[in-house]
Amino acid sequence: MPPSDAAEDYHDDMKTLDAKRVLEAALICSSQPMSLRELAALFADEIGNDTLRELLDELAGEYADKGIALVQLASGWRFQSRPEMAAYLARLSPERPPRYSRAVLETLAIIAYRQPVTRGDIEEIRGVAVASTIIKQLEDRGWIEAIGYREAPGRPALLATTRHLLDDLGLQSLDQLPALDGAGDAPASGHDALAVLAAQSSLSFADATGDAEANADPASELPPHSPATPSDPALEPTHEPI
Repeated sequence: MPPSDAAEDYHDDMKTLDAKRVLEAALICSSQPMSLRELAALFADEIGNDTLRELLDELAGEYADKGIALVQLASGWRFQSRPEMAAYLARLSPERPPRYSRAVLETLAIIAYRQPVTRGDIEEIRGVAVASTIIKQLEDRGWIEAIGYREAPGRPALLATTRHLLDDLGLQSLDQLPALDGAGDAPASGHDALAVLAAQSSLSFADATGDAEANADPASELPPHSPATPSDPALEPTHEPI
């Protein structure tokens, strides 16, 4: 005898439950966001992407009132603590997270909102020389990378943000960056916009009113009158997904 409709429904419910348990275990145990391709591999690609998204949405809903959340980021899906838990979780780690100065965050904001840009573009917008240590700090953190070179004297590197930055800020794409008050005010309003995202993501940046020494660029990095490479007119703020 063919199985009854009730038996089939029960079987389907069990398959769904088992699949969600597998997804839950994999995501909790993973130290990095997992893409749909990686999640599909858990089921030998027998579950399609549409079904996976439905299961992930259901799983996210089941954690709606818990201290952790299942979120979708640029690189994939991951479980993470909710922002309101940060103050409590910080008590478990006596080490303070690294703090980034206003100069670092302004530089990052210019790259994020006007990418791709050269170091000369950043200097022209900020009005000061950009310390090599700032660029290196952002590269070491995995937040920016060189994606090419401009056809100009010296072939300066074109800098852009990475998926890792979006993951750290809890974003899926550059489209989700906060809108700026004015396109020409990237250092100031861009700093403030990224500072809000950073705080929500438990990243630590120096306060906008922090001491001058922490926010200043070392003057010895470039000669005082070193000319900056002009920005391309076409380099308007973009929000194209990486």
